[in-house]
Amino acid sequence: MKAISPIAGAIALILLAMGLILYSNAPSHAVDDKVQAAFDSVVDETGKISLPAEDYRSNWHLLGSWSIAGSEGAEGIHNVYTQPGVIEAFQNTGKFPDGAVLLKELLSAKTGDYSTGTVSYADELQGFFVMVKDENKRNRSEFKGNKLWGDGWGWAYFDATDRENSTTANYKMECKGCHVPARKTDWVFTEAYPVLLKK
Repeated sequence: MKAISPIAGAIALILLAMGLILYSNAPSHAVDDKVQAAFDSVVDETGKISLPAEDYRSNWHLLGSWSIAGSEGAEGIHNVYTQPGVIEAFQNTGKFPDGAVLLKELLSAKTGDYSTGTVSYADELQGFFVMVKDENKRNRSEFKGNKLWGDGWGWAYFDATDRENSTTANYKMECKGCHVPARKTDWVFTEAYPVLLKK
């Protein structure tokens, strides 16, 4: 049996190490399946966007919260959630995967004096914003002409009094304007979501 040269052995070890690094950084099929399952539950074959199941607070991940400033404390608190698998995918690639659903719940706020000082906290639910990531299909063919889809996302707003029907008719007129400052980060204000950063 012919002995392996030291150079060949070193090359083999380097290739093995590179393969392990690439494998560990690749998103798993399990993550893809979780993301796709949530997408399928909120988007039908016509492109209609629905709200996720009401257990999102316990089964999804909190990306972060926004405090909407008022004259005396916060006027509102906005909490943003996403389904399992999205954070891991973002940490691996630096972008939201197709199928990612971002759910922002809008709550009114109350302000009061506590032992820690003057504090604002979330109160009554007022509505939901939903963004659904999809660059590969709907923006080009399947949902062509559907005015809820464009710029790589589906967009919808739901009032708290009607969770079945979105009030959004045209994302360009009703949604996109607020997101223009975040167009370089895929229309999402990612600076508010430190959980997306690699540890």
